[in-house]
Amino acid sequence: MTVPRSDRARAEWIVVVPVKAPSRAKSRLDLAGVDRAALARAIALDTLAAASACPLVAQVVVVSDDPVLARDSATISALRFVPEGEAHGLNGAIAAGMGAVDPDGRLSRAALLGDLPALRPGDLAEALRAAASVRRAVVADAEGTGSTLVTARPGAPWSSAFGDDSLARHVALGCEPLAIPLSSTLRRDVDDAAHFDAARRLGLGVHTVALLAPRG
Repeated sequence: MTVPRSDRARAEWIVVVPVKAPSRAKSRLDLAGVDRAALARAIALDTLAAASACPLVAQVVVVSDDPVLARDSATISALRFVPEGEAHGLNGAIAAGMGAVDPDGRLSRAALLGDLPALRPGDLAEALRAAASVRRAVVADAEGTGSTLVTARPGAPWSSAFGDDSLARHVALGCEPLAIPLSSTLRRDVDDAAHFDAARRLGLGVHTVALLAPRG
């Protein structure tokens, strides 16, 4: 797909992606014959690859203490790793990433969940274009109760409330829900096997596909 010139000129977003250590990730995602830690890492790699390939993203900031993820993502461009350290939970990790890259809130910032194995760069770009017109924004997950993306324009203070039923909390924090189609791959995060099956129907990224490929 040819990237519109206007998009190439507006590659201004910093996207922070928190990634838990595989030993703590995706405790509800159980697929027969698939190592859960390896699956969580593959999903994260596909999310990072799609975010990095988005024409509106200048840099992806990964908050993680997983050295294997850092090694395996070496071929993905525009990544910067920030250690999770003493940060607590998703929101603490996101805050650490934001503080490391833009402590004064001078840039366009977004936090993206790291469990979007079907994410396509164009779907992320669609949401970021919409978010550019509002001070703070949020994208709902496929169920319509959680959140997959939160954004803030330059000068807007950063805060996030990811977790169960987070959409209402983000709205309460001043985020405007974006009208992103339910079919968007940005809305299909993965917490359990049913979610994963839905993501598979949308089309998984190459890292997840490779992990699931039969060994012969």
